[in-house]
Amino acid sequence: MKLKIRTGFGYDVHQLKEGLDFWLGGIKIPHRHGALGHSDADVLIHVICDALLGAANMRDIGYHFSDKDPKYKGIDSKILLKEVVQLLAQEGYEIGNIDSTVCLQEPKVNPHIPDMKKCLAEVMGIPEDDISIKATTTEHLGFVGKKEGVAAFATVLIQKQ
Repeated sequence: MKLKIRTGFGYDVHQLKEGLDFWLGGIKIPHRHGALGHSDADVLIHVICDALLGAANMRDIGYHFSDKDPKYKGIDSKILLKEVVQLLAQEGYEIGNIDSTVCLQEPKVNPHIPDMKKCLAEVMGIPEDDISIKATTTEHLGFVGKKEGVAAFATVLIQKQ
């Protein structure tokens, strides 16, 4: 039997605003600024969703969960991720691995990576070892460096049995 593997890529940015909760990788990180968005604006979950959907040739997160639909206003992005994993499973795909990078000047992300990996693994039903989360700054350059926003990237490998 031939194993079919596919890769996907995701990229997203969110503006940072004072007084909002900051959700990243499914956990709330204490900070004076949070990401602005229609949902909880969890940029890491959004790029993982986009990468998974893209790998399966199922369009993107905005197609499945429109920011024009009031039912998604303020929604916990973990719910969206769980639905994406279910969509892939319906097509016979399972997740091989996820590699992601968060670009953020502050707060420091590294201390929160173990909790994010644990949370994401539980939501997706995969081992923590199949999830890589890295963090970087932009050395004070651009909107990330000026602390105006957060960006993230993800690549995924999925396989169809």
